[in-house]
This record gives sequence, C-alpha cells and structure tokens, in this order.
Amino acid sequence: MNDFTSKQITLSADNLSIGYSKDNNILAVADGLSFRLERGKLTCLMGPNGVGKSTLIKTIMRQTPVLKGEIILNGIPIINVPLKELSKKISVVLTDKVSTGNLTAEQLISLGRIPHTAWLGNLSNRDEAIMERAIELTKTDYIRSKRLSELSDGQLQKVMIARALCQDGEILILDEPTAHLDLVNRYEIMHLLKEIALKEQKAVLVVTHDLDIAIDTADTFWLMQCGFPLESGTPEDLILQGKLNRLLPEGHLVFDAQNGKVQESKVMVFPEIKGDPIAVKWVQNALKKTGQDFSKSNLEIEIKSEPFQILLKEEKNIFYFSTIGELIQHLIQDHKVSLEENRH
Repeated sequence: MNDFTSKQITLSADNLSIGYSKDNNILAVADGLSFRLERGKLTCLMGPNGVGKSTLIKTIMRQTPVLKGEIILNGIPIINVPLKELSKKISVVLTDKVSTGNLTAEQLISLGRIPHTAWLGNLSNRDEAIMERAIELTKTDYIRSKRLSELSDGQLQKVMIARALCQDGEILILDEPTAHLDLVNRYEIMHLLKEIALKEQKAVLVVTHDLDIAIDTADTFWLMQCGFPLESGTPEDLILQGKLNRLLPEGHLVFDAQNGKVQESKVMVFPEIKGDPIAVKWVQNALKKTGQDFSKSNLEIEIKSEPFQILLKEEKNIFYFSTIGELIQHLIQDHKVSLEENRH
C-alpha cells in the first residue's frame, strides 16, 4: 500500500469477527473480515441474505459489539470514538420506512445537522450552507417545500441522502438504497452516490443486490459469502478472477464474464445464425428462453436488415418472420408437434 492510498483510507479492519449475543451465547455471523474503505470511492457490499451484511453495518455503527479484532476510524479504534463524535463522522441511510408526520423535505434534510446543533439548536450560516450544498448535490431543490407524504419513493430516497449529507461526515453508509425503486430511479440513485463520492471526497459504502448497476458504478466491491473471507477489489478484477460466482448458488447459476450477466450454468448450443451481431445476440437470447436443445438440429437462421426480416431454413423449407417473437412462436409450436409425434 502506497502513502497516497493509506491517506485515503478512512475505515479499516483486519481479521474481524462479527455477530451477536442470544441467551447469553455468542453467535458469530462472519469471521475473517478485512477491509479498507477509501475516500472518493463508491464501495458496494454484496452477498446473499443472512451472510452478515447488516450485522457488519451495525458493528461499524457500534450498535453491535465486535466479537474479535477491531475497526479503525482514521487511525483510532472506533470503540474509543465517542458516539456523539461518531455521528459527525458517519451518516447512515437505512431501508426502514420513515415516520414522517407533516414534515417537508427541507425540514427532514435539516435534521441532518442535529449532531452538530442538538435537537433545539438553530441553524447557523454554516449549517445553512451545508444544507444548501446537500440539496444542490441531490437535486432536490424543486421538492424542498413538499410534504414527505407527497413524494415518490425515488424522491424520498434522494431527500434521505440529502439529510445524510447534511451531517457532513466523511463516511456515508446506505443499506439497500435502491430497494423498491423502479429501474430509472435505481440508476439515478447509484450514479448520484458515485458523483457524491467523487465530488465531495466521501467514502460511500452501499449494501446492494443490484449487481448490474453496481458493476457500472462501483469503484470497489466487498463480497461476503459464508465460509469465505471478505473479498475486496475492483468489480473488473473480481469478474476476471471468477469470484462473483461466490454470490451465486453453486451448480445452477454462473456469472458470464463475456456479457456481464448472471445466467444458467448449462452451456447453450445455438443453431447457425447469420446477420448483424447485435441482432444475432438478441435472437440467441430469445432462443435460450425456449428451453430447447438445438445441439442436434439442422436449423439455419439468417437475419436481414432494412426491412428487418428473419429467414429460418428447416430441412427443405424456408420460413419468413418479421419479428423475433414470431420466430420463437413457430419454434415452440414446432417443438410441441414433435413431442406429440414422439409420444405416438
């Protein structure tokens, strides 16, 4: 580790063991956790449900004690940092529904200054400036006067992020911030967090199951899996090393490093397909979903452009289709007929 990298690290741990107490028994959830959280980077924490991701977040927040090892915050054991100071260093956005009452978006955002002003404290000029910066970064100015009950899920999530930014800590932790959001809002939230990490030099840690979006936005992955130490690295390195497969059930699904997607581990053999590579890719995608075995077929498919047309050569017959859907429907029907003939 070079000197520049060491200066960027704000939170770290080596060989950490986490868990909780139940009926006077200590139950370890995860062992051997070593990590480095860096300023200016978006880090995504990923792993199956029950592996200990939420327990790790609670341990960082000192809501759950460390079982073994220690967490270091800016060179100081986090256990030695007073909770009031910790709330100024680390801000958290959880998945819990907020009991909002009649608060406006701006009023909720301003609550992020409580660690600095206390509950009844008035906002100083500096507090106001920090709040305005949080609103600017999250692009929530146009909804600042709206009641929280009037906001969409995506808007409310941005307001919650603005409140966390208003704490002005150096670490921002979010537990599944894109859960329950539509596709567009999931992308917007993750790209917003990437921008915050870079522009504000925050260390941003996101717990997420959105693998596709995380690959597009994260600088670093932390992978947690039962029976393995925490794996850390760039998404690209972990993909090339085959370690994303640890997130998947063994023997059923695999991560395809070529197309960047999770797919069934069964190797698909396609009939010969000629045409534009993009069109070929999507025809193959549709064929895969039919569940048919084309390894012994004598089919040939040719895709023509302008106008779009698909030619299917099947023995001595040629069929023409104007959409992929029509091609698939024909193959499915043909497959059903073949099955019926074989039964008789």
